[in-house]
Amino acid sequence: MSDTPVAFSDLDLPAAVLKSITELGYETPSPIQASCIPLLQSGKDVLGMAQTGTGKTAAFALPLLSRIDLSVSKPQVLVLAPTRELAVQVAEAFQAYARHIPGFHVLPIYGGQNYNIQLKQLRRGPHVVVGTPGRIMDHLDRGTLKLDTLKAMVLDEADEMLRMGFIDDVETIMAKTPEGRQTALFSATMPEQIRRITKRYMNDPQEVKIASKTTTMENIEQKCWIVSGVNKLDALARILETDEYGGVIIFARTKTATTELAEKLEARGYAAAALNGDMNQQLRERTVQRLKDAKLDILVATDVAARGLDVERVGLVVNYDIPYDTEAYVHRIGRTGRAGREGKAILFVAPRERRLLKQIERATRQPIQTMDLPSRDMVQNKRLESFREQIANIFSNEDMSVYRELVDQLASDTELETLDLASALLYMAQKKNH
Repeated sequence: MSDTPVAFSDLDLPAAVLKSITELGYETPSPIQASCIPLLQSGKDVLGMAQTGTGKTAAFALPLLSRIDLSVSKPQVLVLAPTRELAVQVAEAFQAYARHIPGFHVLPIYGGQNYNIQLKQLRRGPHVVVGTPGRIMDHLDRGTLKLDTLKAMVLDEADEMLRMGFIDDVETIMAKTPEGRQTALFSATMPEQIRRITKRYMNDPQEVKIASKTTTMENIEQKCWIVSGVNKLDALARILETDEYGGVIIFARTKTATTELAEKLEARGYAAAALNGDMNQQLRERTVQRLKDAKLDILVATDVAARGLDVERVGLVVNYDIPYDTEAYVHRIGRTGRAGREGKAILFVAPRERRLLKQIERATRQPIQTMDLPSRDMVQNKRLESFREQIANIFSNEDMSVYRELVDQLASDTELETLDLASALLYMAQKKNH
């Protein structure tokens, strides 16, 4: 499919699913989503060749979720994943997409988790089971997981399962699934053993190949901060206060988040504005022009709103919310370091998002250095330095005679020493800019 649809609403997804993905900030389908969703919706088998981080979880979860029969409390979709982290991530994605589907139940199953918890959850009758091959095999052998009602099966990161030695388990599991079930297999590479599975267990699979465009510019310094102790807004403020960046673009995941963050930054004295898909084209263009003209210093944007954005003075990109796919990350940081200039990119990573960080590092073939936040002392010193420069500038360029008279009058009225009065005024000025 060469033309990416304008919106998810073009893909014939149920209203409840569309509502969820809109709330999650998804605006337009990625290439793999645009290709796979219609194929899986129509019941075809799909063979997806795509790197991790191209948005493939939504590519299979959204259409398969749309075909769940909620009146049948038995497994209808089985997703096999190579690691517990990916199994949990996929299960969480299903849960997020199904937030407006009452009674939907997804269950992640992996080694290291208490069997009794899993048995209890299995008895509840999950509609979707996401698991690692070893633990799925255990439950099949014990008879605690039955696949006779399975409508669809997904092999996620099949080449990784091969590399980890799970491929025999995968084949054993597939052999125990109903013959007429739909199958989707995703793999970054297609070794012979994976190809063999596609021939043996898949029915005329439609191939979807997504070329990876993830190359990054050498002149962008990339760092990440692992979110801990300090909240993200305070961390962002410290970073912005301790360096000169020219223009800054901050990426947030949802349209609502861009507006909220821009307002909070404005309240702290920054020249900031939101840039998102709710704004009409004219307003977006005007906002970008203000950044170009240095009337604005910070844009808080969604991926879609920032597409094609080219502003030379942007010296810093902050990924306030880590993107779900690596191509979005590459696109985001490409907004800085334009025209051969040096640029900086900072990525905020919550501890539970480390897997997404690893995906980005793998796809960009570049390690991202962990950074420490500027200390409070550094922030305070920078404020004082900036304040000193402002004072020196005022005395060089402004007529201060009226203000000298005002200081004398205030000192007389308040019966304060001039030094004490200056201290109070300095306190008020700093507090206002805090």
